[in-house]
Amino acid sequence: MKANRILTAAIVSVFATTPAHADQVFVDDLIVDGSACVGVDCVNGENFGFDTIRLKENNLRIKFQDTSSSGSFPSNDWQLTANDSANGGANKFSIDDVDGNRTPFTVEAASPNNALYIDSSGNIGMSTSSPVLNVHAVDGNSPGLRLEQDGSSGFTPQSWDLAGNETVFFVRDVTNGSKLPFKIEPNTPTNTVYLDSTGNVGLATASPAQLLHLNSSSATAGAPAIRLQNTNATNAGTWDIRLNTVGGITGATLSISDTNGSDFMQLGGDGTFTLNKPGQFTSMLITPDGDAIFHDDVTAVTFTPTSSRAVKEGFEPVDEQAILLAVADMDVSSWSFKSDRGVRHIGPVAEDFHAAFGVGRDDRHISTVDSDGVALAAIKALHHNDQSRDAELQQLKDQLAQRDRELSALLDRLAALEARIATSAP
Repeated sequence: MKANRILTAAIVSVFATTPAHADQVFVDDLIVDGSACVGVDCVNGENFGFDTIRLKENNLRIKFQDTSSSGSFPSNDWQLTANDSANGGANKFSIDDVDGNRTPFTVEAASPNNALYIDSSGNIGMSTSSPVLNVHAVDGNSPGLRLEQDGSSGFTPQSWDLAGNETVFFVRDVTNGSKLPFKIEPNTPTNTVYLDSTGNVGLATASPAQLLHLNSSSATAGAPAIRLQNTNATNAGTWDIRLNTVGGITGATLSISDTNGSDFMQLGGDGTFTLNKPGQFTSMLITPDGDAIFHDDVTAVTFTPTSSRAVKEGFEPVDEQAILLAVADMDVSSWSFKSDRGVRHIGPVAEDFHAAFGVGRDDRHISTVDSDGVALAAIKALHHNDQSRDAELQQLKDQLAQRDRELSALLDRLAALEARIATSAP
């Protein structure tokens, strides 16, 4: 009833085709069978066209003045305003909060069709009358959304844009030179980046099992990969960390490759670990059994190989004298490795060592355990030989001493005999 009375009062002047000089009050409902014009510029014979109610003058307002004054009934006054009243003001339609002295909603003249459109499902269209989601924005070039912190709450102003076009969806840091710290190209695969509820990050997987989980179903060799790249002119370089398949190694292999794509490090699915000098040779190889093979020098303060009886078996005695003779017959020379020509070494070659003693993995390597063992066996043989010679020498010394004693006794007897002969001569 309250709304009906307000509407009735608003239409009171419908028939005021000439300037009114006195208020007219109707104490019953007012029904206009036709169109109504309200405003000082309405004229007799107004051509309404299809207009039902027309407001016509140079300051157009419809004010909703709520006279509620008791209890907690709402009483805020509102106003529909068409255009500013000041010279040079805006051509616009707005909803004004009269009591709050605010204008929360404005539509400027010349706004495009469907600038704001709410369809029957509640979806909001911006420049479209067919919104397909809760908010649907349309533009001919990079439709976007701006998030602006204007400093009104005491915080530093900052603006961000979310936008997209035929080449990329991006986040733009408007305040700092319009940098684009985040981009997504069209046709990017599903789950390219996925953050689960535990904070794990999946790359190409919706089920990341670790803090960072990189996944690929590609049959292309070398996928997936992580690239570390420095584009600085002084420190330029590129390293790739990838899974691939390497001949002779079972299962997928984790590889680190250099700028030229050569594998620098490999960790095989069977546990084999390899370090390579790209394009040249394998510098280090560690097998699943723990064997380590190095192409060049190994430098350490001490080298402590395992040699406990608990890890050995098949004990057999050795012929120390035969080993000593083999060492004596073996060529020992000074030489240099081809890969390290500036450094001299002394020793036998592996082929001769293996032929002489039949120990070690093959005839291309000499184990320090074997060379130490051969040296110790030869030393023991020399020690035994020294002991035998010492015994023989002592025996000879004892025999010589006995001969000396016997000779001394003979000399004494001879001297006594000569003295006796001298005293008995006539």
